[in-house]
Amino acid sequence: MDRNMNLVRKILLEIENQVTGYAPNNFAVEGYTQEQIRYHAYIMIQGGLIEGINRTDLDSTSPQAIPKNLTWAGHEFLEAARNDTIWKKAMDIVKEKGGTITITVLSQLLSSLMKSHFGLS
Repeated sequence: MDRNMNLVRKILLEIENQVTGYAPNNFAVEGYTQEQIRYHAYIMIQGGLIEGINRTDLDSTSPQAIPKNLTWAGHEFLEAARNDTIWKKAMDIVKEKGGTITITVLSQLLSSLMKSHFGLS
């Protein structure tokens, strides 16, 4: 399964939107399957963006986790990725340059675009 940065962003936004700070028990993101969401939660835990519960077992068709809450790094990434215009511009640049990017480079790109947006660069 490919990593989908749009889904990563949507998961972070959905968790942040909860008044308790915890992901809802019936966590869902419109347009994505539970398998896609749980796989992305699994790799987001590995990447330090969220905390969650690993639900992978011998019957799982892919690694699976249930998101619990954002980490500091998750909040930081989301602050850079929050603005729809900046996000779209970053994704357009990624697509133009080949369509794949690491989270570290994407964070730097978003930060650079955000600085430019605020006239800081």
